[in-house]
Amino acid sequence: MQRFGTLSFGHYGPLGGGRILTARDSMLQAIDLAQGMDDLGVDGTYFRVHHFARQQASPMPLLSAIAARTRHIEVGTGVIDMRYENPLYLAEEAAALDLISGGRLALGVSRGSPETVVRGYEAFGYTGSTDPRGGDLAREHFDLFLRAIDGEGLAERDPLSPFGGGSGAQMIEPHSPGLRSRVWWGAGNRESAEWAGRVGVNLMSSTLLTEDRGLPFDELQAQQIDAFRAAWRDAGHPGEPRVSVSRSIFPITTAEDRMYFGGSGGGDQVGVIDGIRSTFGKTYAAEPDILVEQLMDDAAIRSADTLMLTIPSQLGVEFNLRIVESFAKHVAPALGWRGARV
Repeated sequence: MQRFGTLSFGHYGPLGGGRILTARDSMLQAIDLAQGMDDLGVDGTYFRVHHFARQQASPMPLLSAIAARTRHIEVGTGVIDMRYENPLYLAEEAAALDLISGGRLALGVSRGSPETVVRGYEAFGYTGSTDPRGGDLAREHFDLFLRAIDGEGLAERDPLSPFGGGSGAQMIEPHSPGLRSRVWWGAGNRESAEWAGRVGVNLMSSTLLTEDRGLPFDELQAQQIDAFRAAWRDAGHPGEPRVSVSRSIFPITTAEDRMYFGGSGGGDQVGVIDGIRSTFGKTYAAEPDILVEQLMDDAAIRSADTLMLTIPSQLGVEFNLRIVESFAKHVAPALGWRGARV
């Protein structure tokens, strides 16, 4: 593990006892938490994206605000649902954010996760999918997005235009060199991971895998990562791609930690998501020395270069910053982490 950061699901709404966390509260707290983690030397802050839900739906304004208030931390998504995206507008936004942040964007995209509505992307105007889950639409949008950020000309210039004119095809602006190397595909199975390797983008291995072959979650995930890297090499892409995995990990160092997370650890879970039998990873919650032993036995964490800690963002900035600081001080160094600026 070379890097670690946080993955926030960004929930907001009623908290119980008459307390309410508003959308504004959630976003402002995310900015404050990112600033605190930047000071600690944490490598990244990433956000889940969900539409028609009380979560982050339009992450670019939030990521831009974080980028403007921090100096080092990577800002990203895990993941943007490409079924809902205008590929060219997303290319403009991603390039602008990458330039503002000085190349600190980690743009995770994919087909997206199960929704709270039926084919919600059609309400956004994206119709014509023949896949009941819209996977074909997501990959079509992603292909056009990659062509745009690669600088391909996509619209014919108007020779009569008073604003430059000329001939030939015009590319999307702004253009951020190197942005392609900071794009990730979120894969929930081996086939999707291999496809990402062939395309030549980084891999975000999903928090759940849409397969159940009788193997522990971490071993299934490690096999997925191996298949991705083999596909990358076979396609002849240069360099080494990045790979991330996410886990719920809570170092227990105080009585309050034990109250919230004591007894949270357990085994993998198998269930049905979107009509597909799927495997979910377990939660790790223990004293730091025990956590180190457990995480060193996790095959996928050993294989990935980036670990994302899923955080209980509704519990506020101070609480979450303490979780992150405990992991950075007492657990991460034993897994190979040396700090973002070492």
